[in-house]
Amino acid sequence: MGQLGQSLRALATRSPAHQFYFTDRQTLDISDRGAIERWLDTYPTDVIINAAAYTAVDRAEDDLAGATAINATAAGYLAELATARGCRLLHVSTDYVFDGHKASPYTETDTPSPMNVYGQSKLAGEALIGALAADAFILRTSWVFSPYGNNFLKTMLRLGRERETLQVIDDQIGGPTYAPHIAQVLLELASRPRDDAPGGIYHFAGQPHVSWYAFAQEIFEAALVQGLLARAPTILPVSSQQWSSPTARPQNSRLDNGKLSTLLGPLSCDWRAGVADALTRLHPA
Repeated sequence: MGQLGQSLRALATRSPAHQFYFTDRQTLDISDRGAIERWLDTYPTDVIINAAAYTAVDRAEDDLAGATAINATAAGYLAELATARGCRLLHVSTDYVFDGHKASPYTETDTPSPMNVYGQSKLAGEALIGALAADAFILRTSWVFSPYGNNFLKTMLRLGRERETLQVIDDQIGGPTYAPHIAQVLLELASRPRDDAPGGIYHFAGQPHVSWYAFAQEIFEAALVQGLLARAPTILPVSSQQWSSPTARPQNSRLDNGKLSTLLGPLSCDWRAGVADALTRLHPA
């Protein structure tokens, strides 16, 4: 189970008003329509939250079929079956549906233009959901981190212990997003009556906007405070062109949360608080 799934599971323990059913890819292959039908026969539900995704951005360039199966085909099956059974679908998408050329944060009305296979597969999933489940929620987010799984925060901690100097990209700007914050938003959306919460595309990402370099700086500063590191490594800012990567990534990954804030009110989206909380969970007092 990924970062978001584990965050939802943790939140479920504090939400006794709702009954949750969790699964993982070993138990349920969502690229198999029949398997989804059998699951829903066994666990009838009012809301489906799809936190599954093929997120290996570099690997997707050589695995179009695999990325499409999970990010697009499976999303279409979930949308089709949700509509047929009268339940609502909540689906998580990505800032990578955009090419990053815009000078300001992206809104839901901006035209997508993905620059890699991962983004293309996620956009294809959005299109299928829009065609098959008109009242579904599509929540785009970015730069997800948490105490769970593999992510930038945990990678920085590991490298910070192993190396004295690190190079981190300084010209890609976005909003690091704490997975438990996404889980809270999804639960709030799932709890809303249909006539009080129109479906569609919404953006939710952490704030303030920063580069990967500034994100790393905050991680190391917070880790020192919490005693997770004896010393912080020296961080050297580098450009995307200096960083060897097989896959193009957007330089502007900023998302505008305004539409979602209008619907739900004030949002918990300060990623710095998320960093502090994640580190506490990794190193409880």
